Amino acid sequence: MMRIAVSEVSPRRLMQRENESHVMKTHSKKNPLRHTQKIKKRFRRLIEHLREDARKVTEPKAQALFETSAEVLTGLVKALDDYEHKSEKAWRTAPRPSRPKERTVHASRR
Repeated sequence: MMRIAVSEVSPRRLMQRENESHVMKTHSKKNPLRHTQKIKKRFRRLIEHLREDARKVTEPKAQALFETSAEVLTGLVKALDDYEHKSEKAWRTAPRPSRPKERTVHASRR
């Protein structure tokens, strides 16, 4: 990003740039795909770490725990991929509004 001295830019243009920057940051923070991509990246690093540790330790239960944890996280990465690509039915359809429940009149309890 190129920096420009404040004296070279009119105050109006400077305010406009600040507003544009704020709008872009706000918009990107609200974008769910940005968040899913960041989460997937972190999960993948943790998966790699868990698998490395599973190879390092000698206790079978610890190995199983680390490998199982890596598999669970792999499933979460797949779920995030499915959300991003709308590849599962749940992500493709709009949720149906729930119907209001009918009120029932109960006989008084004696």
